[in-house]
Amino acid sequence: MAVEDFAPAKRVPVSEQTHALSSAIGRFLAQPPANTPPEVLQVLTLMVGDPNEPLPPRLYFEAVEQAPVAISITDDKANILYVNAAFEQLTEYSRDEVIGCNESILSNNATPSSIYKELWGTIQNKQTWKGILVNRAKGGGDYLAELMIAPVLDASGKIRFFLGMHRDLTSQHQLKMDLRAQKTRIEAVLNAAPVLVALLDTQGRVLLDNMEYKKLLGDLRGEEPVQRLCQALIEQAGFDPLERVLHGDGFKDVEISLLLPGASAPRWFSCSGVAVNESDASARGYFGAADAAEHRLLLLANEVTARRREIERAHLEHLRARLAEQQLTEGVREALAAASYQIEQPLNLIRAATAMFGDQDGELAVFVDHLRQISAASEKALANLRAALPSESLEAGAMVNVNELLRHVLELETDRLLAAGVVVDWQPALQLPELSGHRNPLRSLFKYLIDNALQALHESRRAQRELHLSTRTLEDSVEVIVQDNGPGLPAAHRLKAFEPFFIGWRRRRGRAGMGLALAQEIVNQHGGTIEIDEAFHEGCRIKVILSHVPSQE
Repeated sequence: MAVEDFAPAKRVPVSEQTHALSSAIGRFLAQPPANTPPEVLQVLTLMVGDPNEPLPPRLYFEAVEQAPVAISITDDKANILYVNAAFEQLTEYSRDEVIGCNESILSNNATPSSIYKELWGTIQNKQTWKGILVNRAKGGGDYLAELMIAPVLDASGKIRFFLGMHRDLTSQHQLKMDLRAQKTRIEAVLNAAPVLVALLDTQGRVLLDNMEYKKLLGDLRGEEPVQRLCQALIEQAGFDPLERVLHGDGFKDVEISLLLPGASAPRWFSCSGVAVNESDASARGYFGAADAAEHRLLLLANEVTARRREIERAHLEHLRARLAEQQLTEGVREALAAASYQIEQPLNLIRAATAMFGDQDGELAVFVDHLRQISAASEKALANLRAALPSESLEAGAMVNVNELLRHVLELETDRLLAAGVVVDWQPALQLPELSGHRNPLRSLFKYLIDNALQALHESRRAQRELHLSTRTLEDSVEVIVQDNGPGLPAAHRLKAFEPFFIGWRRRRGRAGMGLALAQEIVNQHGGTIEIDEAFHEGCRIKVILSHVPSQE
């Protein structure tokens, strides 16, 4: 129904319509159409009275007059025949001003013409129309009207009247818009926040999130971030954040790591949680007799990967210095021990010769005396060498993860591996049992093995240089394999390789040994075994098994 369809009409006296209106309503109520809303039937019954009730019709009329909803009755051209008091209050028009006028006096150009066309087409088809219009009151103010118009038919089925009921939705609409605006403002603030924000119920369902959450959702390729974050808190921090919410407890700045699909390194997040209790929104809670409040978890996750990497970088530099110092000390110890060993052999011969000749006279006595002097000087030199040996200090034992220690060494060796053009195949076991051990000696062990593999690859002069590292669980122990595609060790050298000062390389300059003797010493400290795989012939494969709790001395 277009606005022009409701053009003002000539005022029609009410008395000429009263009898016809009552008769038409009575016939309509006798056989109402099947789709007539019950609200319409109720209002019409109040208008003309129920013949089965002893109450006078005037009482029904007064009920309509005092109804809180605006009610109007028009003829088939939308000329107003009757309005109640609520209509007068809502529209600011008195009934004397509107009776005989067309309903178009309430029309506002803010309502699209398509809505009027739909309205008119519906009621002309003898159907009830429900919808919302923007109406204008007498004073010029606009209001939002929720409107229902029902046609009233005569005995022949022809439309005689229209019954209209409408109420003001302006305040509800304003509240809805305010809530929408508030939601928009909250979402804008949340989306601008540099931290991940998610509001969860006790089942872990996401009720509210922000843009950082959606970014992580994309990085996880559709897997819900809250599932990964909550699982990481359970596994790495030792508590379930959703269980804490049920007790009203929170947590703050708990750092966890997530390994995302396709990523080579984990990403770190500092997580905080706040328990939020929402009021009961049911009808029972209106007067305060509410059921238990709904528990919510406000989860905040701030990515600290860059800071963690800086810390790890500083930690690795510290490790590099520690390992270099440790290897230098062990090299000095190895060299001094070798010198002592080399002095010990001829000294034993001198001791034996001195004891053989015993007490002699003449020139032989002078010779024996020289032997004694040489022996004494050698023993003094040997004692000085042994006194110069750096003391061996073993750090306190701790629970260690072999994968983590190997990763540290690989990161320390990255520059050398890249410079040498080595392709590293690193296949750690997804889960390894923690072992009791000494972190720095174990790092030194893995560095010795990787350094040896690098030297072998240098000597192989192959275009394709490969280094394979893997770990796996063997019952109560952990196996580490370091494999290269270098020249390998001859069978005769496989046992000698673990002797002090043995060098199997062609390029020996600046080398006191291969370091495998020191590697074996570290393995022995940890109650493990180390061996060169004799069945492998495409380079060198060294197997290390660590299982025993080391001595804490």
